[in-house]
Amino acid sequence: MLNFIWIFFFTSAFIVALIKLLVLGDTEIFGQLMTAMFSLSKTAFEISLGLTGILALWLGIMRIGERSGFITLLTRGLSPLFAKLMPEIPQNHPALGAMVMNISANALGLDNAATPLGIKAMKELQKLNPLKDTASNAQILFLVINTSAVTLFPVTIFTYRAQMGAANPTDVFIPILIATYASTLIGLLTVASVQKINLFDKVIMSYLGGFTLFVLGLLSYFSSLPQADMLTQSSLISNVILFSLVMLFISGAVIKKVNAYDAFIDGAKEGFETAITIIPYLVAMLVAIGVFRASGALDLLADGLRYIVLGLNMDDQFIEAMPTALMKPFSGSGARAMMIDTMQVHGADSFAGRLSSIVQGSTETTFYVLAVYFGSVGIKNIRHAAACGLAADIAGILAAIAVAYWFFA
Repeated sequence: MLNFIWIFFFTSAFIVALIKLLVLGDTEIFGQLMTAMFSLSKTAFEISLGLTGILALWLGIMRIGERSGFITLLTRGLSPLFAKLMPEIPQNHPALGAMVMNISANALGLDNAATPLGIKAMKELQKLNPLKDTASNAQILFLVINTSAVTLFPVTIFTYRAQMGAANPTDVFIPILIATYASTLIGLLTVASVQKINLFDKVIMSYLGGFTLFVLGLLSYFSSLPQADMLTQSSLISNVILFSLVMLFISGAVIKKVNAYDAFIDGAKEGFETAITIIPYLVAMLVAIGVFRASGALDLLADGLRYIVLGLNMDDQFIEAMPTALMKPFSGSGARAMMIDTMQVHGADSFAGRLSSIVQGSTETTFYVLAVYFGSVGIKNIRHAAACGLAADIAGILAAIAVAYWFFA
């Protein structure tokens, strides 16, 4: 899929540029494409190098959290919920532990740990699956929860916002939390309606009710504030929560007699390696997006959407962030590159820059997760997995737009 998208960007740029040259007589268009290619490849390299220190910092902190037992703690806390949502899985089956650890790793932003844990969980679920080429109910529910991805600690987004010059990189934390909640809730409700899961079970209701009350409390509190105070309070609460998590990780390490400094250094080394690893991917996608934009193809797409939106008498500020939203279900790296491109063109603290960040944090990459997780166990008939995953994506994107207008417009 990513190969198709990458080729599409270059091919579309070439066709639009050719029309401009032959029909409109624009003799500079191909020069602009080449300038975009060279400048964006340089920009991608500079961004990747600039990320090194920030990634080293946050991955070091997350490694402390990992070793201090927070994933284990989350696993214990979420196990009763998964047992009720997937009653066909025997009690204490290895699949339950692997699933909860995967969700916990996603929630804490530990992407490198989440994927292998997710594959392990899918393989354990496959052992219980009577139809080996067809996704079971439990596999579909796990995948949709995974793709809707409640992210309590969106480190990567904060990192890119800091690198792109945001005055307060964490000011999107509360909006992301609200958007990702909407995505996960709709994903769960959609699967439950298809699979006839009883969401009124007291265990399920207690979990959903607790998290819903927390989000409603945030909504109620912020809705009572003037916008200027809302932004100030959101920033303050976000920073207090995030730094408190850092202190909880360190405190947990002290209690469990884990060497927090060594854990940080190990994670920081991984951060350095990650920053170097992403250079070719970032160069590939930013250059492709750059020529797509330089040719005018992205403007044509945006103008078409803007025409429809204005025809409906709607505000059109959100359109500049839509490339991230449209890319998100197909490619995580592509959506990330779109987010960076939006922040670079419009500014990290612009409405479009903030909205693209919220969209990036609202859901996971549905088709990528489908391909990797189901592909790892040889499933060909995915049943209602894609439809339910896309429903969660749409809910997350709409919630991201709504909350961005509420906080930042």
